[in-house]
Order: sequence, then structure tokens, then C-alpha cells
Amino acid sequence: MKKLVLPAAGALFLLQLSSCINTEREVGTSKNNDRVFTPTPEANRGRVSERTVLRTVNATHSFSSAKTKDKFVLQLRGTKIATSQAYFIIVGPTGDTLRKEMIPATALINERNLDDPQAATVRDKEIAILQGMNSFFSEDRFVQPAVARTATQPENVDTQTWTSVKDDSRAVGFDYPAADGRERRLAYSKKLGRAVVVAE
Repeated sequence: MKKLVLPAAGALFLLQLSSCINTEREVGTSKNNDRVFTPTPEANRGRVSERTVLRTVNATHSFSSAKTKDKFVLQLRGTKIATSQAYFIIVGPTGDTLRKEMIPATALINERNLDDPQAATVRDKEIAILQGMNSFFSEDRFVQPAVARTATQPENVDTQTWTSVKDDSRAVGFDYPAADGRERRLAYSKKLGRAVVVAE
């Protein structure tokens, strides 16, 4: 009987002792046992931050060249869908960034997707934002020519930009909601060698 009691008592003692010992990780990075545990940066890797990518939508379409297609990217970054930012990026066939713009996610909401815009819940808005992302690169948003021959120059577009796109009948325009919620048309000016706004 003594042979069983002694090892059992020893095992209980070791179990009790191990439950009282704090590891350095549990008390933070210091040797102070009274310090409350604060996670180290390694422990934060799985946490959501402002730079966290929540969703990405990709498309390819002719834009800067009729021979090759450009890559269109819309990336939602943030901690929550409703308060996130949408990064709109166009990358040319050679890998150059032709356009990079940040749009509030709420600008992607089409009010027709909400039953009652005034009474919409956060979940309703999040669903509408995701629907807006799905249709962001729909085919009907691309127009050719980017500027119709009968179109008049908008006040907020300079003459050089306007004529460089208007003179190119093969230029492709892309319509999308800008940061202020208004519709904007983007086109690639071969003469200027960059993506330009031709209508707001």
C-alpha cells in the first residue's frame, strides 16, 4: 500500500506545483510576476487591422492598349466591411500601376439594393457593399469611345486631357463611383501616357 501512496502523493505534488508556476509569456516580457499579460506582436498576427484585406475582386479588360488587357483590382481593407476603404487599382500589362485610388466602402452602395435606405441596418449596408463590389467591373461600366464626338468638355477637366482622349476613338472609358459618391469616368490618354478623369 505504501508503494502506491508515495508515488500518487508525489504526482499530486508535482501537478500542484506546475499549476502555480507562471511562464514568462503569461506575465508579459518582464520577470515581474504581478504584471498583467499583454500579448506580444507575434500574438497579434491573427488580429484584424486597418490594413487587413477583407475581400478582393479582380477583372481584366482592354484599357491602355487594344492589344493587351489591363488588370483591374478592387480591394476592401479595414476592420469591418461597413467602415472599410476600397482600394481601386489598375495595373497595366507591363506591371505599371496606371491608377490607384481609395474610395470609402459606403460609396459602393447602390441604394436600389436597399429596401429602405433610411432604415438600413449595418448588415444591410454590408451586403449592399459586397453587391457593389461584385458589379464594380461589370461589362456595362466600360464604354468605347470614352468620349463621344458630340460630348462637351466638363468645367473640371482641362483642355489638354479632354482633347487627348476625345481625339482617340479607340479609347476605353470606365465608369465608377468616386469617393464623394458621384459617378466618374476614367480613360487612358495615350498622348499623356496615363489614366485621366474625363467626366465627373
